[in-house]
Amino acid sequence: MTDVVRMTSMSWRERWRAWPRWVGYVTLGWAMAYGGFGLGCVLSGTPLFYRGDDAGPVELGWLLVGLGALAALATPARARALLWAACALSAVCAFGLLMDVITLMVNQQVDSGASFAKNALGAIGAVLLAATARADDARPATGTRPGPSPASRTTHLTAYAGAAAFVPYAAMKVTWAVGGTFAGVSGEEMLAKSEENGASGLWLALASWGIDATALLAALGVFLLFGLIRPWGQVFPRWTLFLSGRRVPRWLPLTPALIGAATLAPYGVLGVGYCALATVGAVRVRPGDFPSSADALLVSWIGLGAFAVYGVALTVAAHSYWLRTRPS
Repeated sequence: MTDVVRMTSMSWRERWRAWPRWVGYVTLGWAMAYGGFGLGCVLSGTPLFYRGDDAGPVELGWLLVGLGALAALATPARARALLWAACALSAVCAFGLLMDVITLMVNQQVDSGASFAKNALGAIGAVLLAATARADDARPATGTRPGPSPASRTTHLTAYAGAAAFVPYAAMKVTWAVGGTFAGVSGEEMLAKSEENGASGLWLALASWGIDATALLAALGVFLLFGLIRPWGQVFPRWTLFLSGRRVPRWLPLTPALIGAATLAPYGVLGVGYCALATVGAVRVRPGDFPSSADALLVSWIGLGAFAVYGVALTVAAHSYWLRTRPS
């Protein structure tokens, strides 16, 4: 009760810095909401997990109920082992959030509203559970942030590799955007498939102008990657006008970086492993929209390889940024 009285007399900045005091209450509220959301989906017969376009069993929603119950039991007791276990499970349940965001940008809607909510709530829960697990050891950030500094040479080399991995991917996409043919599919056929899949008007307009939106997203991803390793990613540049020279809030680059790393790294690494098995003939890749399995495998290598290398590089760069910008 004393903590509550103290919190009401604090400014918003002071309350934020005192997050170890209140994060447990927020996490407990999240746990109850997450478990209730899962229970509601089970009772209403709404699937939450998908494999491609195929919906998984509705009964998988009980995983959210169990996870919510685990978090609700572990949070008041500050049981670290259980909190970290719940954090890992919540992150797994959030897998696909980045893909949902990209789909929302492309089609102006997501494939499943319930699945999107599950992914978003899972990502929020992973952050809250991690914060609760280390709240007892954390001190309010009353110190000052160190000055802008570059990442280590090893981190730079990893970032360069992550950026270079997108070159074949961007070249493939731009080839289709300008009307060329790659992997047996022409630009016109790819545009027609995009229209069939419900791409937005903006997406189709960019494609008709020879601009591929996913290539633009890849360019933004590279921009984020280099912002994490260079000093200019810690201070707003001159072209931001009234923000020029001010410190960049840590959460601003770290939020998309962590979401991207948590999605692209496992998705790409597992996908590359699958491509390797397909290359040696252990499994078979379905042709899908391509003339042959070999064409589909080639495109998979390019796309999943880019996601794997970039995802790992983004993880390393985000970790470096986190350490370099931590208040002293």
